[in-house]
Amino acid sequence: MSTVLSVHAVHQGAMRVLATNGTHEVLMDYPLQAGEKCAGFTPLQMLLASLAACSLNSLMVVLKRRMNQPITGVEVDVRASRAEQHPTVLTEIALDFAVQGTGVTAGAVAAALKISEDQLCPVWNMLKGGTPITATFRIVES
Repeated sequence: MSTVLSVHAVHQGAMRVLATNGTHEVLMDYPLQAGEKCAGFTPLQMLLASLAACSLNSLMVVLKRRMNQPITGVEVDVRASRAEQHPTVLTEIALDFAVQGTGVTAGAVAAALKISEDQLCPVWNMLKGGTPITATFRIVES
């Protein structure tokens, strides 16, 4: 049996859209002119934020609960290149993880990233079919 997810979105004028899941709201915007200030994340930034949250959470679960690694925190920077011509899709994405803890092993982090990509993070798994995604990491001793 599948789970049904739903979002309701309402145009707010200009290029602003307010999306809600019934409990939480997020405002998205899109600049029409170069340098124009946005009132929220752009839709592509929201996609990258979703990838960041999904990959971070799955990495934490694997490292902490399955592999018993001494993790004290994880951060990720996500960067993407976008096509110049319409549709201005993302042409490549780079994830750069900073794994914090004392005694964390590189082999465990590499294995956990593979599990996150292949099995646990649906956002990563969906995107990688159409957009190349690279993941790098560094261990920060705490």
